[in-house]
Amino acid sequence: MTPGREATGLPGIVVITGTDTEVGKTVTTAAVAAVVAHAGLSVAAYKPVQTGVAPGEAGDMAEVRRLSGIASVEGCRLREPMAPRPAATLEGATLPTMAEHKATITRLAQTHDHVLVEGAGGLLVELTDEGETLADLADALPDVGVVIVARGALGTLNHTMLTRVALSHRRIRLLGNCIGSWPEHPTRIETSNRDHLTGLSEGLLGAIPAGAPGLTPEQFRAAATSWLPGLGRHRQGT
Repeated sequence: MTPGREATGLPGIVVITGTDTEVGKTVTTAAVAAVVAHAGLSVAAYKPVQTGVAPGEAGDMAEVRRLSGIASVEGCRLREPMAPRPAATLEGATLPTMAEHKATITRLAQTHDHVLVEGAGGLLVELTDEGETLADLADALPDVGVVIVARGALGTLNHTMLTRVALSHRRIRLLGNCIGSWPEHPTRIETSNRDHLTGLSEGLLGAIPAGAPGLTPEQFRAAATSWLPGLGRHRQGT
């Protein structure tokens, strides 16, 4: 690992969760990875469970790898576009255990400065056959912090506050919030929501512009730092 990791202010493991499905977790994971890599640090990404993808198809980790250029690992994949536990039931599949997820993340952490863990859906979606969630996984990991990815549209404030409360009850460090898809011409509601998220104690890390996944990898990596100015607080150790 790079000797100066402490200077980033980021924990060794960054869990990226969403307030819901399809809020932009994957593109946010790729953007965070690009920012960290741009700082000269080694970073890998891990998705415990990928759903809605058939064997041989490119999943979220392939997209993170394409956009950011970092190493990525997938825990398991399921065909049905559902939460992992019911999707596994329909497929007759066995989900990886919490111990297996922790072992993979630990192995990646031994050879990288930072490991990004992208959840499936929201914080309390079950990842294992025992019903353990992404929150349980984050709670079991050392040196961890969480990024919440939210929508900019109506309803996002309640969903964001619920996720914040769940993290607070478990005393899991919240690094900040990110809007996963910010329109070129935001509505008054979207602008108001962004202002509210910015004013929260942990602040807003930034917003990923809508259409960012359509950029070339070179364009994406060059622009990522400007999308997530709030990460600078952590990279400067403040």
